[in-house]
Amino acid sequence: MVKVILFDFLGTLVENGVWSPMKQVKNILRIEQPFSEYVVRMETAMMTSTFRQLKDAFDAIGNEFGVRIYPKQMDLLVGMWNKSWMLAKPYAETEEALEELSKKYKLIVVSNTDCFSAGNVIKKFDLEKFFSRIFWSYEVGLIKTNPQMFKQILAELEVEPEEVVMVGDSIESDMIPASKIGIKTVLIDRKNARDYPTKISSLKDLEKML
Repeated sequence: MVKVILFDFLGTLVENGVWSPMKQVKNILRIEQPFSEYVVRMETAMMTSTFRQLKDAFDAIGNEFGVRIYPKQMDLLVGMWNKSWMLAKPYAETEEALEELSKKYKLIVVSNTDCFSAGNVIKKFDLEKFFSRIFWSYEVGLIKTNPQMFKQILAELEVEPEEVVMVGDSIESDMIPASKIGIKTVLIDRKNARDYPTKISSLKDLEKML
């Protein structure tokens, strides 16, 4: 029986203000690596620590990949990243769906994020009220692809894997890591562009999957 729903945040509950910020970082820095490998290294460098300013977070990415970031590139990165979270907004069905789901289930946010963006967005739109607990990767010190992330969450919530569902927009970062420890998974694919056995195109359809 499902008791807890884990939600990814950006891309799942809230739409980024610009097209794929992480892919834009890869393009701006001209990092030649398959995206699936790049994203793990990028998120680990940027999203498992607290930084004093956004520039420091991008310097950490540069150090991770051995890339020198020139001033013009840094300006592009900082401007793009700030624009993304400042223009981010909940998907049309998000608040209504969370309101209904929160009546029956314990709702939790589990998100790979830096210390500058998702936290500001969730407060801006007063979404915190729907969640019993929020796990930001920069606070936990782990990203979701680290096997310890979901194990730690289950331990803190005192639930078994079969009592939990993970809902997210990434097969690599959400579906695969959660399913590896027995958590049921539901992919949110609003454009119906990917194959996955348990998939929805709107959060309004989530309860039918449970």
